[in-house]
Amino acid sequence: MTLLLTDLRAVLVDLDGTLLDTAADITVAANAMLRELQRSELPEATIRSYIGRGVPNLVKRCLADRMDAANDPAPAPAVALEIFQKHYHASNGGYSTIYPGVTEGLEKFRAQGLKLACITNKAEAFTLPLLERSGLLRHFEAVVSGDMLPRHKPDPMQLIWACGRFDIRPHQMLLIGDSLNDAKAARAAGCPVFIVPYGYNEGEDVRNLDCDAIVSTLEDAADRISRSDL
Repeated sequence: MTLLLTDLRAVLVDLDGTLLDTAADITVAANAMLRELQRSELPEATIRSYIGRGVPNLVKRCLADRMDAANDPAPAPAVALEIFQKHYHASNGGYSTIYPGVTEGLEKFRAQGLKLACITNKAEAFTLPLLERSGLLRHFEAVVSGDMLPRHKPDPMQLIWACGRFDIRPHQMLLIGDSLNDAKAARAAGCPVFIVPYGYNEGEDVRNLDCDAIVSTLEDAADRISRSDL
């Protein structure tokens, strides 16, 4: 596709799997939950494969994976979720790492005069501390967490909200993410979307996603934005 730099006004960036590898944070919390429920732990690779459809879904999948690990009845989902969140508050940001090219890419976007927003399905109680602890919060003029609005990705509501926040049209912003949710949200909102290949997409090949480009890093994305083609 063709998009002039003079048209582009903002870049929206997903959090988990795009800016930060948070699987270790989540693994620590999930296994602490399983231990408290007297169930055996799961390897990080398994828990990593459960990331991408929200915390309640991840908790349910972890429990389902360990249904035969104890003879007592399965705990109520709400109880398990509360236990997970307790441990996640403690581990959030403690083990996560910034992906290569993220800081460089964000700095290049800002140097180009583009507004930046983080758009995530993660709840605000975890999003803001994570961005703060990683040192990334300072780059963003807006943060739209998963519980800020009635709907979140793959619904386009968060992206449309960002349009209003920045006083721009959808075609004037670019979404960068790692998953089908990001691609669907961008298409529904009517904005271009880049996908990184290293995040959480539940084993799906990102080359099958409806996106405008697959970029190796955020810095690569920033370098592709020019006055000619994306």
